Amino acid sequence: MIRLTLRSLRAEALRMLLSALAIVLGVAFVAGTMIFVDGMQAGAYERAGTFDRHTDLGVYPAGREVLPPALIDRVRTLDGVAAAAGELTNTAGIVGADGRPVLGFTMLVAVPTEDALRSYDLVAGRLPDRAGEVVLDAPTAAEQGFGLGAAVRIGATGGAARPYTLVGTVDVAGTVRDVGGPFVGLVGSDALALTGERGYGRIMVAARPGVDVAALTERVRAVAGAEATVKSRQQILDEAVEAAVRNMRQFRMLLLIFVGVAIVVAGFVIANTFAIVLAQRTRRTALLRLIGATRAQVFRSTLLESAVLGLVASALGVLLGAALAAGLRLLLPHLDVPVTGGLTVTGSTVLTGLLLGTGLTVCAALLPAWRGTRIAPVAALTEAAVQPSQGAGRFRLSVGAVVLAAGIAALAGAASAGQLVLVAAGGVLAFFGIVLFGPVLVPALARVFGWPVRLVLGATGELAVANTVRNPRRVAATATALVIGIGLVSAFMVGARSTKDGIERSVDAQIGTDFVVSGIGQNLPAALVGELAARPELGVVHEQRRTVVDDVEIRAAHPALVGRTLSGVLAGDAERVGPGQVLVHRELAQARGWQVGSSVTVRGTSFRVAAVVTDDTATGEVPAGHVIDLSDEDFAALFPAQRGYLAEIDPASGVRPEQARDAIIAVLGRYPTVNLMDQGAYKKMLTGTVDMLLALVTALLALAVVIALVGVANTLSLSVVERTRENAVLRAVGLTRARMRAVLAVEAVLMALVGVVLGIGLGTGVSASTMALLDRLGGDFHVVLPLGQLGLTLGVAVLAALLASVLPARRALSRPVVEALSDQ
Repeated sequence: MIRLTLRSLRAEALRMLLSALAIVLGVAFVAGTMIFVDGMQAGAYERAGTFDRHTDLGVYPAGREVLPPALIDRVRTLDGVAAAAGELTNTAGIVGADGRPVLGFTMLVAVPTEDALRSYDLVAGRLPDRAGEVVLDAPTAAEQGFGLGAAVRIGATGGAARPYTLVGTVDVAGTVRDVGGPFVGLVGSDALALTGERGYGRIMVAARPGVDVAALTERVRAVAGAEATVKSRQQILDEAVEAAVRNMRQFRMLLLIFVGVAIVVAGFVIANTFAIVLAQRTRRTALLRLIGATRAQVFRSTLLESAVLGLVASALGVLLGAALAAGLRLLLPHLDVPVTGGLTVTGSTVLTGLLLGTGLTVCAALLPAWRGTRIAPVAALTEAAVQPSQGAGRFRLSVGAVVLAAGIAALAGAASAGQLVLVAAGGVLAFFGIVLFGPVLVPALARVFGWPVRLVLGATGELAVANTVRNPRRVAATATALVIGIGLVSAFMVGARSTKDGIERSVDAQIGTDFVVSGIGQNLPAALVGELAARPELGVVHEQRRTVVDDVEIRAAHPALVGRTLSGVLAGDAERVGPGQVLVHRELAQARGWQVGSSVTVRGTSFRVAAVVTDDTATGEVPAGHVIDLSDEDFAALFPAQRGYLAEIDPASGVRPEQARDAIIAVLGRYPTVNLMDQGAYKKMLTGTVDMLLALVTALLALAVVIALVGVANTLSLSVVERTRENAVLRAVGLTRARMRAVLAVEAVLMALVGVVLGIGLGTGVSASTMALLDRLGGDFHVVLPLGQLGLTLGVAVLAALLASVLPARRALSRPVVEALSDQ
C-alpha cells in the first residue's frame, strides 16, 4: 500500500499542485514571520548595551519624575566614582538649511561630556564638550548640507529655536536612538534649557578601575536616597533586552494573528481538494477494496499521501519564507523604516514550519479520507457513484441556520447591550453559520448571480450555472475560503472609512478656524501663542488647554469659538465668557446648585457664571458634564505652566487667508517643533494613521485572499478532470472552444463572486455593529461604506477568478475529443 500510495501521488502530482501551493504560501508566511522577527530579536540583544558600554551603575528616579542636577555633583564626589553624568531623552526639532523644519521625529539626547561615559560612534568631528555645541546623526547632516562648524538652529518645547555649532556627526543607525528621524546630541545644560525639563531621566556612573562595584552601589544608593533606584550594569542590560524582546514578541504575535487567518484559509482549500480528489478515485478505491484492501488500509494510505504532500510543500514553504524575510529586510530601509539585525533561521522555525504544514494537510484530509472509505465496494463500482454530488444533511443545515441567525442577532444587539464581546461573538457565529449553511446559501446566491449570465449567454450560461451548483458542498467550501479573507478586509475597510468620517466630523465640530498649529509629538512652546497673538494679521488665536482640578475639568475658551462644541445653552449668554466670567456645564451646575450669576471659585479665584451650557464631548477623565470654561486670559493666569498641543487661528477682519498664512509662517520659522495646517490638512494628519493601518492590514490579509483564489483555481481544475468525458461529449455535439472557455470562466467568476459578496456582507455587518456600539458609548460614529474600495475588491476578485480559469480551460481543451471520450 505504501508503494501504491507513493506511485499514486507521483502520478497525480499535477492535480495536487495548486493544493500544495496553498500549503507553500501558508507555511512561507509563518516561516518568514519567525525568521524576520527572530533576526530583529537577535539584533535587539546586540544593540541593548550600545550606549551603556562604559556604564557601571545607573541611578533612576523612583518617587519623583526626574533626578535633580545637584544629585550628579553629589554622586561625582563619591570615592570610587570615575565619572557621573545625567542623561535626558526628549523630542526636538531642527531648522533645515532652507529655513524649514526637518521632517521626521527628532530625538534629543543629553550627551555626557566625560570621556569615561561616552559610548557614541563618531563619523566625523567630535562630541560636544561645552554649551552651544551640537552633534547630529550623519545622514541628517549630509542631507541638509551642514558641515562641521555650521550653525544649526534647534528648538524644543521650552521655546524658540536656538543656534548651536555643529562639532560632529555620529552613527546611531540600528540603535535605540534610531527612531526614523534626526538625532540631536547636546550637553546636559543645553538639553535642560531647550526642553524646559527640571532634571534628568537617569544618571550614568563609571567606576574607577579595581573598585568594588557592590560597595560603590551602596554608597551611591545612600546618596541618592529613597526616591531613586540604583541598578547595576547587568540589570540595565537585562531590562533593555527584555524591553526590546517584549516589543518583538508583541510584533510577532500581531503578525501570527494574520498568519492564523491564512492557515485557516489554506485548511479549507486543502480539505476541499482532498474531498474532490477522493471522490474522483471512488472506483479505484472500490477496486482496492475488492482485491483485499481493508478500509483502515485505504484510510491510512490517504493520510500517508497527505503527509508526504504536506511535508514536501512545507519544506518549499520554509525556503520561500526565508526568501520573503530577506526581501522584507531589504525593502523596509527604502521605506524609511528602521530595521536592525539580520536573518536568523533557527531549528525551531524550520521544525515549526514543517510540522505546521504537514499537520495542517493531514488534519484537512481526515474528514475526506473517512468519508471516502465509507462507500461499499460494489456500490462504488456503479456509474452513479463515480461523481457524487451529495448535499448537506438536514441536521447540519438546521444547525447552520440557527448559528447564522444567532450571529446576526448578536451583531444587531451589541450596541443596545453595550458589549464589545457581542460584536466578536456575532462575527464568529455568523461565519460558522455561513460555513454550515453554505451548501444551501452559496448555490442559491450562485443561481441569483447567474441569472443575468443565463440571459446573455443562453445555453452556455445555463451550463455554467448548472456546473457551479451541481455539488453544493464543493462550491460552498470554495466560496467559504474567500469569505474569511474578504470578510476581514472589508471589515477593516468599512471600519476605517467610518472612523475617518467620525474624526472629520469631530474636527468640523471642534475646530472653528481656518488654520491649526499643532505640536509635533509634544505641546506647543510657551511663547509661541503670545507671538502669534501679537501679529496684526491674525484675529483669533486660541490655544486649546485643559486641566483637571478636584474631579472638574477646567478648559480655556475663546468667546468667538466657544459655541462650536456646545450642544445647547440652557441659561445666560455663552459669548459673555471673558475675564471674570465662566461657563458651567449642566451636570456640574446641578450638582453644585449653581445658576447664572452664581459665584464660582477656581484655585482661590472667584468668578461669575455667565451661562449654563451642555456639551456632548466627553473626555472620560471626569464625571460627565463636570466642566468649567474659563477665558484664555483667566486660564493662563491660574495655570501658567499648563500647555496645549493645538492652537486655532483665524485671520483678522479684512485680511486674506494667504496674508494670514504668511504671518503665521514668519513666526513658526523659529519653532521647528510645530506644524501649520489648514482644516483639510489637519484632518488628513489625524486620519493618516487609519490609512496606514488599513494598508498594513490589507497587505497582511492579501495572502489569505490569494490562497482562497488558488482554491477557486484548484476546484475548477479538479472539476475539469472530473468532467473530462462530459466536456468531450459537449465538444463533440458542437460546443466551441470559446464557449468552453466561457463556461469555465463563468464558473470561476460565480464561485469568487459569491465568496466576495458574502465576505463583504459579513465584514460590513461586523463594522456596522462596532460603529453602533462606539456611537452609543459616547462617540460620533456612523457606518460609511467605502463603495470605491469595496467595488475595487470585488473587481480584483472577479479578474483573479477569470485568470484562474485560464489553465483549467487550456487543460480541458488540450486533449483530442476522441481521446477524452475514451477516458475512464
